Amino acid sequence: MVLVVLVAIVAVLYLLAIMPRMWHRPDRRPFQGVLYAHRGLHDNEGEAPENSMKAFCRAVEAGYGIELDVQLSKDKVPVVFHDFTLERVCGVEGKVCNYTYEELQKLRLFHSQERIPSFEEFLKMVGGRVPLIVEYKVEWTDVMVCPLADRLLQKYKGVYCIESFNPLALLWYRKHRNGIMRGQLSDAFLQEEGLKGLLYFVLEHMLLNFATKPDFIAYNHKYYWTLSRQICKKLYRGLAVAWTIKSQKELEARRKDFDLFIFDSFIPKKEKAG
Repeated sequence: MVLVVLVAIVAVLYLLAIMPRMWHRPDRRPFQGVLYAHRGLHDNEGEAPENSMKAFCRAVEAGYGIELDVQLSKDKVPVVFHDFTLERVCGVEGKVCNYTYEELQKLRLFHSQERIPSFEEFLKMVGGRVPLIVEYKVEWTDVMVCPLADRLLQKYKGVYCIESFNPLALLWYRKHRNGIMRGQLSDAFLQEEGLKGLLYFVLEHMLLNFATKPDFIAYNHKYYWTLSRQICKKLYRGLAVAWTIKSQKELEARRKDFDLFIFDSFIPKKEKAG
C-alpha cells in the first residue's frame, strides 16, 4: 500500500511539473494552416543561406511562415543568427557576442554576399505578411536578448510567437509579456545528443513547465513518442510543433502527432487554410 501511494504521489507531481498553460491561452488560430520555413527558405550552397534576408524574402514571397533565431551582438544589437559561434557559417573564430554589430556586418554567410541581418531590418522587411516563430538564443543565464528584442516586437504589427530551449527566456515572457504565445523547445538530449546529467533529463522531459507555463511544445519530430510531449498535447491540449521536417514523407508521417510544422531542405506541398 505504501508503494502504491508513493507511485501515485510521484505520478501526480510529474503531471503537475509538465503542465503547460491551461487558462487564458493566447489565440493560436493565426498560426494554423501555415508551414514554417526553418531559418527562411534557404540554401547554404547558394545565394540565400540560412537566416539571410534573401532566404527570408523567398519564404515571404512563397507564402510560408518563418522560424528564425535571435541573439545579441557585443554592443547589444539583436541580430538574426543561429549558432553561438561564427565558425560554421562565417568561417571566423569567436562568438556572435564577441563582435559589435558593425564588425558582424563585415562578415558573409557561407559563400554568399549575404550579411548577418539585424532583427529590426528583418521585421521591417516581413511587415506582417507571414506569421513568425522567433527563437531566442540564450546560452546560459543572460536573458537580455528578451527585453531588447521584445522592444522591437512591441512595435511590430504582424503575428508572432516566441520560443527557446532555455526556460529562462520563457520565464521572462511569463513575467513581463504574459499575453504573448510562448513555446518550450526541447529534444531527446540524452539520446540524440548523448548528453548526460540531471539538467538535460529535466529539459528533455520538460519538468520546468510548471514554472514557465508554455503555450506550445516544439520538439524534435523524430522523438514524437516522448511521454511528456504526448501528455502535453493529448491530455493538456497544448499546441504541438514539429522541428525540423526534412521531406514530404516525414511531413505526412507526423501529421497526426503535431499541429504546426517547421521544415527545411525541401519545398512542401502547401497546406489549405483552416
